[in-house]
Amino acid sequence: MELTQIKFDISDEIATITLNRPEARNALSQEMRVEFDHVLAEVRRKAGEEVKAVILTGAGGAFSAGGDVKGMRGRAETPAEGRDRMRAAQSRLHAIINLELPLIVVVDGAAAGAGCNLALAGDFILATPKSFFLQAFGRIGLVPDWAGFFLLPRIVGLQRAKELVFSARRLPADEAKSLGIVYAIHSPETIMAEARKLAGRFRHASQTAIALSKNALNQSFNLDLHATLELEAYGQAIARTTDYHRQAVARFGDKQPSLFDWEAMDRAGK
Repeated sequence: MELTQIKFDISDEIATITLNRPEARNALSQEMRVEFDHVLAEVRRKAGEEVKAVILTGAGGAFSAGGDVKGMRGRAETPAEGRDRMRAAQSRLHAIINLELPLIVVVDGAAAGAGCNLALAGDFILATPKSFFLQAFGRIGLVPDWAGFFLLPRIVGLQRAKELVFSARRLPADEAKSLGIVYAIHSPETIMAEARKLAGRFRHASQTAIALSKNALNQSFNLDLHATLELEAYGQAIARTTDYHRQAVARFGDKQPSLFDWEAMDRAGK
């Protein structure tokens, strides 16, 4: 597929997806959504072999302004048609949230409406000081979509989620960091290098362990203790059979450095 509103690149086992409608602050047009689905399928196909982590960002000083509000004017659709359109988006969000790779979102500027919730679907959000997050739906008489009802309260808690949705106010980067939305704040000049550094760390991790852990963590809020322990048991049984685990145990026994040591990578500036 020829990509016109998405940029897609794989290098050093890191896939980078860039929303590329800077003239519209990367509003999520229908064409962009189709292209996004295409590159997401490509990432899933290459996961664990050619791709070990994913970076999602936006071009031109914005992450995404969300839905194409101008395109809403004059749109006539029945409730059933609207539901079907939303279900297509929900299928996309399900695939993003459950992508079995670390997903690092880089936000520079606006992450508003559906763009805000797309950012929340990532595992780590890096932001610049000028970034802001906005549950903009209330400003035009709508309710959050793109999994906002699921993602936001799980990150910030129910009361604060209600405040952000009801008020539809801008949430600056520093406050978003204090609420646990943003993982780290970097300058616009260094943020992509920092994102690649973070993504690069996962090249040394067990891809199976990451996938199993992400799946279990994503389900943990919806399961009781028994079901969670069952997921734990199945996941550990699979992880113990991997070559990565056997080699890591052997390295430990031989007193060799671990292949995946977060603190050592911190000390080395990697």
